[in-house]
Amino acid sequence: MSDTAKVLLGKVALVTGAAGTMGLAAVRVLLEDGCKVALVDFNHARNKALADELGPNAAAFSFDISDAEAVQEGHARIVQTLGTVDILVNNAGILSNNKVEATDAQEWRRVMGANLDGAFYLSQQVVPAMKAQRFGRIINTSSLAAKTGGLTAGTAYSVSKGAMSALTFSLARELASFGVTANAIAPAYVKTPMITEQLNEEQRQKLLKDIPVGRFCEPEEFAHVVRFLASPLAGFITGEIIDINGGLLMD
Repeated sequence: MSDTAKVLLGKVALVTGAAGTMGLAAVRVLLEDGCKVALVDFNHARNKALADELGPNAAAFSFDISDAEAVQEGHARIVQTLGTVDILVNNAGILSNNKVEATDAQEWRRVMGANLDGAFYLSQQVVPAMKAQRFGRIINTSSLAAKTGGLTAGTAYSVSKGAMSALTFSLARELASFGVTANAIAPAYVKTPMITEQLNEEQRQKLLKDIPVGRFCEPEEFAHVVRFLASPLAGFITGEIIDINGGLLMD
């Protein structure tokens, strides 16, 4: 347990995409810091197995985050089970590599639903209690694609992540006076199935040549930033997009 746990002990965190590589890394550090964590993921079986493995402070919830009513019901179950949500990590996302002409309406809505709508709906649910208690942390997962238009990512994905950054700015502006911060993390090429399965070897090798540090991001490096943004040390940081890209983009 880190020193952060002296303040985060007993706080309730909600992490979406919790059964994925990055989400699980974030779940682990929040548990280490003394939080009770709601693991939210569409993969019910894996999500439940992980929660059982992680111990009594982890609980699994599966619902469709792109459905406003399902989010409302799911959030109510989380509050009933664990208590008021203090930390929201909007991490769930799906990748689409299709560019504009190859992106049909169904794919556009599917990507927006998973990558953007869920973050909006969950923020709506947790904000009232955060404002009332004058503490809250909203941490969104954006992407390098939001700033570059997508080096390998497609149109829908890039736009969804750009919108996630804009959602972060809007929440930060609205909630700052209530002691609630909203920030985003913009990773590039974390070691997840998006890299290992959805890019071919030629694409991976080209990317490695373009990344100054010469490697892909480790999930634990992403989780370390989640830990920092959730901590009291980050209380004066809001409306920021923190890049983790190994020097691929410097601005």
